[in-house]
Amino acid sequence: MNKPFVTTVVGSMPKPSWLMEEIPLNAEGKQVHGKGAEWQFSGDVLENALDDATRLTLHDQENAGIEIVSDGEQRRKSYLTHITSRLEGFDYQTLTKKWTRNKRRLAEVGRCIGPIKRNASILRSELSFILRETTLPVKVTLPGPMTVADSTADEFYHNEEQLAMDVAVALNEEALELEQQGAAVIQFDEPVFSRYPEKVVSWGIKALDRCLEGLSTAKSAAHICYSYPMPGVPRPIVDSYPVILEAFEGSKVDELALEFEASKLDPSLLQRCPSKTVLFGCIDNGTNEIENPRDIANKLLTAAEHLSPTQIQAAPDCGLVPLPLAIARLKLKAMVEGAKLARQEFGK
Repeated sequence: MNKPFVTTVVGSMPKPSWLMEEIPLNAEGKQVHGKGAEWQFSGDVLENALDDATRLTLHDQENAGIEIVSDGEQRRKSYLTHITSRLEGFDYQTLTKKWTRNKRRLAEVGRCIGPIKRNASILRSELSFILRETTLPVKVTLPGPMTVADSTADEFYHNEEQLAMDVAVALNEEALELEQQGAAVIQFDEPVFSRYPEKVVSWGIKALDRCLEGLSTAKSAAHICYSYPMPGVPRPIVDSYPVILEAFEGSKVDELALEFEASKLDPSLLQRCPSKTVLFGCIDNGTNEIENPRDIANKLLTAAEHLSPTQIQAAPDCGLVPLPLAIARLKLKAMVEGAKLARQEFGK
């Protein structure tokens, strides 16, 4: 879409309470690594409920005016393990403790116990479903290789770069299939990039680029934020974006989904990635307060002082799954209205 301030989502949307128990994210990562909240149904009833939840989140996005949609990750207990648990070499039956996100929190994580391999399609049926349900461009999200490595106790490679590179090979196989199916955007979620800028430069970008080999029609994206807000867990906004954005200028990635709202980072940072399309985070997923469309428009217009408005997309900071569903709907509507205002006023 070659127009100013296209609207999109980062990935996740809140799940309705009739689909899954409502347990907040917590310091031990219960919601992140597959323990904690459970589905409200099982068997065929669950499958039908997941279909309905996906239709509902599509309706919510389309009703708000979102132009590039996702399935809201409605079928996932975890954005990460939904993918990695279907790769050979990971064990999520016997979890262990590990300090993650540069010692931000001690989490229960899965283990790597053998070489990582993809033996079958992972998201084929899920993408087929959403493509039947909408005519809008569809984004599919995958966990990035560095984030997978950080979220795993490595008992096989004993080398996180090697683990990440093998994960990248497996994710690349999946991405190529998703592109062939018709995904418009394939996004790799790398929240840990903000915590390890030195590793990003050393091997993180290389691993991410390996995920993209052979892609030609789908846009590739990388999502870099400062992780979900969690009660009692520090969320330092470290000065890592300058290093990361400059490193991305040498990468194959087309789009960067960046956090600007909650972090209050300076939009002039966009000057460091002039070749990229940027999903400019203007919705905070850590508060129930609804952003003002006028304020959103002003922020998008300020961003456009540093990057072409056709390279700027309006997006939330991160996935909206931590929010109540009603709040997420209102936030998306405010974001779309703000983008419309910015579009009308740009160039006046």
